Amino acid sequence: MAKILVVDDEPDIYRLIQRFAEHQGHQAVGAASGRAAVNLCREQDFDIVIMDVMMPDLDGFTASREIRQIKDVPILMLSARGQEYDKLRGFEAGVDDYVVKPFSAKELMARVHVIVNRHRAQVQPQREVVWQGLRIDLLGRSVYVDGAKTELTAKEYGILAYLAENRGIALTRSQILDAVWGYDAVADGRAVDWQIKLLRNKLGNYRNCVVTLRGVGYKFEAES
Repeated sequence: MAKILVVDDEPDIYRLIQRFAEHQGHQAVGAASGRAAVNLCREQDFDIVIMDVMMPDLDGFTASREIRQIKDVPILMLSARGQEYDKLRGFEAGVDDYVVKPFSAKELMARVHVIVNRHRAQVQPQREVVWQGLRIDLLGRSVYVDGAKTELTAKEYGILAYLAENRGIALTRSQILDAVWGYDAVADGRAVDWQIKLLRNKLGNYRNCVVTLRGVGYKFEAES
């Protein structure tokens, strides 16, 4: 789960992002101005800030710079302006990604997930996940079942690693597609189901660590 600060003076934008964020198990907090966002970052910790550019009090560029002086938190910028100059100005302000309005809420949340995971890995790299006789070496991209190395395809390993890095969190098929296949994947949820079937066969007695959530997707349950 991620705690997301959504900074936008358009209530409809905030409600849209909040709905998708909460559907995926995240918490969304709203701020209607750049100054309010800076003050909230002084008082609370967030996993990511979604920042609009054009706002009262402080514009998104200035607010991003001030937040960077307070907290090491990723920032994703939203803007109706998609010119190269505007994007470069955003990256110069220290933002991690730049999304142009109108945007796809599904793609936005996929980007949020990637940014949050990347930041967490940089702050505290996760080296391995162990569950009984199953060991996933995340740095070496290797999987061992009862001490024996198991050969997985790139997709099988990608799914297992993604689930393991987010163990205990319910992940939809769409999230798995975005993370493993990429934003522009042609595949659909059936491809995820098929790859997980193949993956479970290779995990043997530990196949149950990949749990099916009916009507939702999958999650990884293990002890680290």
